[in-house]
Amino acid sequence: MGSWQDLVADKKLRQQAAIPLDWVLKSPPAPDVLDVRTFPDSPQCGVLSEREITITNAVDVELLLAKLASGEWSSVEVTTAYYKRAIIAHQLVNCLTEIFVDRALQRARELDEHLKTTGKVVGPLHGLPISLKDQIPIKGLECTMGYASWIGRYFEKDAVMTQVLYACGAVPFVMTNVPQTLMWSETYNLVFGRTSNPANRTLTCGGSSGGEGALGGMKGTPLGIGSDIGGSVRYPSAFNGLYGLRPSYHRIPYSGCVNSLMGQDSAPSVLGPISGSLSGVRAFMKAVIGQQPWLLDPLVVRKRWIEEEYQLADHGFGKQLCFALMEDDGIVLPHPPLQRAMKMTADALRAAGHKGALRSCFAAIWLAGALEDIDAVTAASGEPRIESMAMPGAQAVDTGMGYPAGISAYENWQLHKQRTALREEYLALWQASAAETGTGRPVDAIILPVAPSAAPPHGKSIIATYTVLGNIMNYPACVFPVTTVDPVQDPVQKRETFMSPTDEENYNLYHPDTFKNAPVSLQLMGQTLEEEAVLAMTEIVDNALKSKFGVVKK
Repeated sequence: MGSWQDLVADKKLRQQAAIPLDWVLKSPPAPDVLDVRTFPDSPQCGVLSEREITITNAVDVELLLAKLASGEWSSVEVTTAYYKRAIIAHQLVNCLTEIFVDRALQRARELDEHLKTTGKVVGPLHGLPISLKDQIPIKGLECTMGYASWIGRYFEKDAVMTQVLYACGAVPFVMTNVPQTLMWSETYNLVFGRTSNPANRTLTCGGSSGGEGALGGMKGTPLGIGSDIGGSVRYPSAFNGLYGLRPSYHRIPYSGCVNSLMGQDSAPSVLGPISGSLSGVRAFMKAVIGQQPWLLDPLVVRKRWIEEEYQLADHGFGKQLCFALMEDDGIVLPHPPLQRAMKMTADALRAAGHKGALRSCFAAIWLAGALEDIDAVTAASGEPRIESMAMPGAQAVDTGMGYPAGISAYENWQLHKQRTALREEYLALWQASAAETGTGRPVDAIILPVAPSAAPPHGKSIIATYTVLGNIMNYPACVFPVTTVDPVQDPVQKRETFMSPTDEENYNLYHPDTFKNAPVSLQLMGQTLEEEAVLAMTEIVDNALKSKFGVVKK
């Protein structure tokens, strides 16, 4: 094995060579152009045809699937359109890792031929291009996960998720960037570099599924798959104005994926969809569960998609829902745009006839053996372990991320006991809320921020408990966009007292000009294995917001 620098240089050259020359931008936007989301549609870009612009701006996955199934749009033309837009996005925000154009288009041609000769689709995701986070292996390709040590390691087998996507008729077409170790809410590694937010390139795209978030924010994929162990689907979804679902443990197959801390099952990572439409999230969940993935992954819960749950049979069939609104976690107060988003959501729900009510163990479990695991990987090439996501020359902030020394098995067991006690306490509180809702049921779901800020500047993400709550309690959670940062509506609020040092640090970070154009999103959490209901309730909330305030500008 050569030096890690040599490995990286070779990988970058091979990545660049995989980009078709006529898709290379001749006149990219200047570095001081911060919002690049609409650049692919502009005459200055010149890579996409009018039809390709129409296809990639369709956004609604349900619409795309209908046009693919009818043959109105072929898989080849849809895959080509999204591939072009993905390559444009990559040149603007650095979001891709593996690029395999010929292979994806060959798959699309096979699907088109099948539809033409049989009149039938291959599966529920027939012809749809889908992007994969760089930890979901595809046979014959590399999957480095941002580690120089893993460059040159080609996979001999598809991950179960990849197998399921093929069975569903999908077209895996790119893999997307991640932070080294996957254990950050930003995206930077020494192999592929830093991924930026397309709404404002001075801001982070989130992490660890940051490449997916940035690509989706550029409309460079209709549907992507990320993973979430502490918020890694939800941060990128929220920071890029997308929809994203963190399912409960073992609802979606994970077997065959690569990860940091492999063998650690105290706080499992889960795969989840990220999309510009809620129909994309729903289509993914129904399609994957419909393939009976428990026959391929022994850890998957044997639970089919239950339409009665999606119809909200356990929640009054959605006629009058009651949501708990968690305005802050008692540790870090969200910035003014997040506070406004919470109020907008509450107002929209009340206008639609629903009700609002009510107002770290996990990290210790998760990081119990992290240092030893990460050092074992990086030692193979001599690649340094990244300690901060800060930009060169910028002051690092305490993001809440670190690598403590390992603990004993007995100490880990005590943390498990603490986690179980927390889950029991939360369940009791949730059930007791039936006395306050007025519906005769406990609170139907919790609505809360994803993070205490919109997408922060690079190196400034402060990890708070808003996402970790879902992971430690194993609650499914769906992200939905609400608004964008507005300097007029979201001025700095003068405060003299703070709940914690992290709260003060987060407060000092805020100025509306810093967060220019940043999407503002929230998440809806339900109880364990309630994915169908969580999706249905998120659709109700999303429709209420659109009815009262209109579609969020993207």
